[in-house]
Amino acid sequence: MPPGVQYTHIQPRRPHMTTTILLTRHGQTEWNREERFRGRMDLPLNSTGERQAEALAERLAAFPVSAIYSGPLQRAQRTAEICSHRLGLPYQVLPGLLDVDYGQWQGLSPAEVADRYPEQYRQWRDAPAQVRFPGGESFAEMQARAVAALEDVISRHSGQTVVLVAHMGVNKALLCAVLGLDLSHYWALRQDTCCLNIFRCLAPQRYEIVTLNDTCHMDGVG
Repeated sequence: MPPGVQYTHIQPRRPHMTTTILLTRHGQTEWNREERFRGRMDLPLNSTGERQAEALAERLAAFPVSAIYSGPLQRAQRTAEICSHRLGLPYQVLPGLLDVDYGQWQGLSPAEVADRYPEQYRQWRDAPAQVRFPGGESFAEMQARAVAALEDVISRHSGQTVVLVAHMGVNKALLCAVLGLDLSHYWALRQDTCCLNIFRCLAPQRYEIVTLNDTCHMDGVG
């Protein structure tokens, strides 16, 4: 070996393996039914939400699920718990899937927010990406932490199928990122309770959409 020369064995790069994400929203709560801003309020599922979660669990049983992650609020955790019992897998809490912090809007109906915060509510309807909720966070901040959580899950579970249980706003923000859309498209997306979104990560930040807001398993549930 010539003096001053060192040889290093280069490990070949492992090929990226496709990870399948099963993204769902928690079951119904009373505030969902009343259409109130929920955010960080820790609400339980109502009886309809429990049945929705059971129907979702049956749907997920058709997939080779390796892991289940849930946001920390009880409506998400209870949905994940019902799914975990059916699938025979524990679930893990993922803080990045926490619902958006609506601040002073939390607990209010859209009509109440429009009356008390008319300018911000108008902006929320017209340009959601630009809104910072009074006393809360912005949608851009929520999206950043949710996307970071998704990327962490993908890195941990290369080549596997993973369930994520989150919230309407979180799901819409994640789907905007996966679809390559900015948050101005927020209102074009729909996320029903216990819906199923399926997408695959083919390569870093490269996704293939399989289905969005699929609710066929909810027929007759309510």
